[in-house]
Amino acid sequence: MSSFEFATANRVMFGAGKMNELGSQLKGRTKRLLLVRGNSSDAIPRVREMLSAQEIPFDEFALHGEPTVDTASEGVSFALKHGCDMVVGLGGGSVLDAGKAISALATNRGDVFDYLEVIGKGQPLMNVPLPFIAIPTTAGTGTEVTRNAVLGSPTHGVKVSLRSPMMLPSLAIVDPELTYSLPPAITASSGLDALTQLIEPFVSVKANPMTDAICREGIRYAAKSLRRAYHDGADASAREGMALASLFGGMALANAALGAVHGFAGPLGGMLNAPHGAICAKLLPLVMEANLKALESRHAGHVAIGKYIEIAKIMTGDKSASAQDGVEWVSGLVSELNIPSLSAHGMTEVHIPETVQKTLNASSYKGNPIALNELELTEILKNAL
Repeated sequence: MSSFEFATANRVMFGAGKMNELGSQLKGRTKRLLLVRGNSSDAIPRVREMLSAQEIPFDEFALHGEPTVDTASEGVSFALKHGCDMVVGLGGGSVLDAGKAISALATNRGDVFDYLEVIGKGQPLMNVPLPFIAIPTTAGTGTEVTRNAVLGSPTHGVKVSLRSPMMLPSLAIVDPELTYSLPPAITASSGLDALTQLIEPFVSVKANPMTDAICREGIRYAAKSLRRAYHDGADASAREGMALASLFGGMALANAALGAVHGFAGPLGGMLNAPHGAICAKLLPLVMEANLKALESRHAGHVAIGKYIEIAKIMTGDKSASAQDGVEWVSGLVSELNIPSLSAHGMTEVHIPETVQKTLNASSYKGNPIALNELELTEILKNAL
């Protein structure tokens, strides 16, 4: 067995109603707090009330859209100006990424590009970030337990990561009740992102026994919960299952890497006006099929083939299921959840060559179980249009 390391958030609180404990968790721990939030969560007024009840001074930094390098810089300036010594992120993956980046860069001065992967210098963080508490309001990215923050760079037309083990949140509060009001479209795209982040680490070249165990259980939860959450947002059991799937996916990707789906998603997210989850959702079955075809033709007997078979058995509930059955199950789910094609987000064949080249350089792509060639990557994108 190869050696491995495993790290996650310092503490995780999971369960319905857990967000109500935020105030007590903060008492005596901060002199002035920065609340990084979105604009649509029903939880925002409740958090304000809890902070006020505990007499905790706070300032709010509202995120509009997905975070960019400029967003992070603006947030850092805002936090320093107001003397904030702790950051709470309340929202979806984009909000949590922004909060995580702000907490890290507030104590590590200089230009954000000094620390960014791929398009920056990739320098390590030298100082411990401000304490960061993550409260997700969607079930998809698992950002509440990851060690990176994804930021877009409009200048480069790509999304890349700011990454450090020190960026793991101090506390993650995962309350499934916060996802009840999510519309079906967001439930679908974020949920399929969660499934992607369980499947890719499971077959990753960096998979290990701990992440394998987490992925198996997470895939099981996603398979039995996502359809139900999509069709009935008030299904408490389904929402809890997806919150767990998202949490487990975050733990897995932080410790076993991802693959071609996320390799594509970084460049495409920077080039198109498309949500990250929607991109991953459309690409997942196509990448699964391409990986299987490449593995079977070039690396028969590869451990990832057996894992794809195991995935199929878990998802379908059929002990005799084949790997191809798993691909078809995911394809059927993508269709049932009305995931649009990439062309619906403005992608054309003109974008394909640039996307392929950027994908080959993406950090997420390095975990793919097999190196797909340019022709194979091109075919995936054509089929996603």
